[in-house]
Amino acid sequence: MGNMPEIWFPHLGIQIEHLSRVIFQIFGYDVYWYGVIIASGVLIALAFAIREAKRTRQNAENYVDIALFGVIFSVIGARLYYVLFSWELYIDEPLKIFALREGGLAIYGGIIAGVITVIVYTKIKKLNFWLVADTTAPSLILGQIIGRWGNFFNREAFGGYTDNIFAMRYLKQQVNNIAPSVLKNTITVNGTEYIQVHPTFLYESVWNIGVLIILLIMRKNKKFDGQIFGFYLLGYACGRVWIEGLRTDQLKIGHFAVSQILSAVLIFVAFALLWYRKQKSISININNE
Repeated sequence: MGNMPEIWFPHLGIQIEHLSRVIFQIFGYDVYWYGVIIASGVLIALAFAIREAKRTRQNAENYVDIALFGVIFSVIGARLYYVLFSWELYIDEPLKIFALREGGLAIYGGIIAGVITVIVYTKIKKLNFWLVADTTAPSLILGQIIGRWGNFFNREAFGGYTDNIFAMRYLKQQVNNIAPSVLKNTITVNGTEYIQVHPTFLYESVWNIGVLIILLIMRKNKKFDGQIFGFYLLGYACGRVWIEGLRTDQLKIGHFAVSQILSAVLIFVAFALLWYRKQKSISININNE
């Protein structure tokens, strides 16, 4: 392989000679960049939620509890979502369901489980769910922005072949489960084989930065509780609809990508939620006059 880079953005002039999946070892166990990045995203998101809670004069301790319960159940939800729509991989070896170190988490499963966790927690604590949802929405998208870079280190969650300005090359030998459409466009440079693909993790991360900026602008002038959360759902789902269509590792039902269908449904749900919460707010204001 010589001095050929492991990761290469040819049209941007960016080359990374070596990028290991493993950051270090503890007692003989590999600690992966993926896990460290996800953990960092959670902690940074929590810190942001606590700051937002204090800004809006809420009890910050509630958000620590939500984070603790949310992480546990979100991981379970993300795994169950992935297993449910990839059952053929586990039907003969069901114990592999618990092999989280081998990968297999779906972010939508985590989001669904996280929302359910917040609903239950706010019900038990008698808190305003919509206020809590608004407070956590910017933190959630911030965590997703950071977390997506774990896919970069793992050489996963990329799209099909492209030669656009953001085209990314991975060493073919370092990537698993390469789609036939990508393999047929293998590029050889100085005897080294690369796949050249859409960096969809990058697209989603950048898109989410845009969503975060919008949420941060809106939060100081929101008209009703639930508005920030509704726009989070809407913004994230709109981006995911088109980005998911580029990926080659989609979870599918028949010929349809599950996350793409769910994103399309979520767009309508977000519009309905925003309309309902706005009407509810108008009704409350009229009754208070």
